[in-house]
Amino acid sequence: MPAIEAHHLTRRFGDLTAVDDLSLTVDTGEIFGFLGPNGAGKTTTIRLMTGVLTPDEGTVRIAGIDMITDPLLAKRCMGIIPENSAVYGDLSALQNLSLAGKLYGLSTVDRNIRARSLLADLGLADRANEKVRTFSKGMKQRVSIGCAVIHEPAVLFLDEPTSGLDVQSRRLVIEMIRRMHDQGSTIFLTTHNIEEANALCTRIGIINRGVLVATDRPEVLKQTFDTTRSVEVSFTTDIDPDLLTNPLILRIEPQGDKLRIFTNNPDGVVKFLVSFADREGLVIASLNTRGPSLEEAFLAITGGS
Repeated sequence: MPAIEAHHLTRRFGDLTAVDDLSLTVDTGEIFGFLGPNGAGKTTTIRLMTGVLTPDEGTVRIAGIDMITDPLLAKRCMGIIPENSAVYGDLSALQNLSLAGKLYGLSTVDRNIRARSLLADLGLADRANEKVRTFSKGMKQRVSIGCAVIHEPAVLFLDEPTSGLDVQSRRLVIEMIRRMHDQGSTIFLTTHNIEEANALCTRIGIINRGVLVATDRPEVLKQTFDTTRSVEVSFTTDIDPDLLTNPLILRIEPQGDKLRIFTNNPDGVVKFLVSFADREGLVIASLNTRGPSLEEAFLAITGGS
């Protein structure tokens, strides 16, 4: 049974169609990444799938349960982590998690045990009894995650969960995503961080102007737009890119202290660069071949630049 099934979802706001006839299936056990430019319809789609908004047309099923006809039962199967943490500032971290556990029907013993265990995993054990309003954004987001997973949901929705977080909080959030996945949860993740999606997700969907324009594994999406490959080189001294003349080189793009050289023959270009450096008395600081990136595939699909 699929964890998430959306069929012909449509949602309009006046003359704007934010989600346009979107159909999508996420299998049990997937980490599904949902990408798109700003205003593409990512958050609206999550709100439709989680019952925050009602679709103008279409249906949603969570773990086989119809979100329209049986919303409470469907919502008990899921955890939701919004972009901005939804926690109570006048309650402590422990009280926030305990309240969430109570709302999901956990016994007093279970919710206390799970709350303390989660706070330890999230690096907040020593702040468990402090009011959340004194916490940083990253700490509040960690509390929000604890509230979302305390009932060990079958499906976990995350809307830009690492946006604007410090390095430590981002690492803890990613570790928690992986842990929930290892424990059997299906993850639905929207993110602007394309490399994060590439590292985490087993499959990716790309939405643009409300329309689902591509769905596949990250590597497949990258290979689809593998029109050219490239070699990235850095010398210990600056050189004029115009000196690198070779029929195998299609174009050169300076990137910081490196040169990215596009070619259909990376092996030939690497050999040329080594010979060039030896002839000119240059020292190569770094030399790497690069395949297609998910970012390039994303830009090609959405028409970005």
